[in-house]
Amino acid sequence: MVYSMTGYGQATGVFGSKSIKAEIRSLNGKTTDVRVKVPALYRTKELEIRNLLLERSSRGKIDITVTFESDEGDDSYKINSPLIKHYYEELAKIADDYQLSKNELLPSILRIPNVVELTDKALDEDEWLASRAIINEAVDAFNNFRQTEGEAMKKDMLDQVDFIHKLLEDVVPFEESRITALKEKMNKNLKNHNDEISIDKNRLEQEILYYLEKLDITEEKIRLAQHCKYFTEVMNGSEKVKGKKLSFISQEMGREMNTLGSKAQHSDIQQIVVNMKDALEKIKEQILNIV
Repeated sequence: MVYSMTGYGQATGVFGSKSIKAEIRSLNGKTTDVRVKVPALYRTKELEIRNLLLERSSRGKIDITVTFESDEGDDSYKINSPLIKHYYEELAKIADDYQLSKNELLPSILRIPNVVELTDKALDEDEWLASRAIINEAVDAFNNFRQTEGEAMKKDMLDQVDFIHKLLEDVVPFEESRITALKEKMNKNLKNHNDEISIDKNRLEQEILYYLEKLDITEEKIRLAQHCKYFTEVMNGSEKVKGKKLSFISQEMGREMNTLGSKAQHSDIQQIVVNMKDALEKIKEQILNIV
């Protein structure tokens, strides 16, 4: 199973006169970073909410917001009416003295510390159980979203890996002509300098064989094919968190492609390698968003 790091999920429910809503969003991240935003009444449950998300989701910058609406208002806050009245009277006098408008006095006063106070009311346990169930529903929706996105990315990456494997097969027809061309090039250079140097034919044959062995691309092809196979196995495996492993495999695929291109000395093979690298870059872009 493949999961995307970006995701969204929400759930709503009702407890008494309250309508409770939980929303979860996530973006790419190398580690798991959970940020919790809840009403003041739920502050004591922040750690529990964080742990719930850590247990059921992994990797990415995950934000969860819990809000509620009530016909009775937010009873976790209390308005300090005497303090508001005192501030208003004092500020109104100053406004009259300087002939200023009083329209913005109340909104300004409400931003003053201690004007709106938290009550000492504790969160009702039954309300918390209802809220936790809603949060779990949101996590379900969030994980389903990630899974759906991840499966689409998985298909695209497997298509790219198959394309790379096919390109490997396209190299085969050029291998014989490549060796022939290399030999002809060496012989031509030797003929051009035949009068200038003395050549030991036995030693020359040994050097040519050594040179051709150094340019042999069989091992690179075999290793790249093995990396493609391992990449597919990891993608289809049961391991949930696989983004980092896929990243390591893609790096090894890139190394083999680079060596294959540098050894090729054949324009058609080098063009095939360029197409391989293009497919690999598309894979790497997707891996960045894999859990």
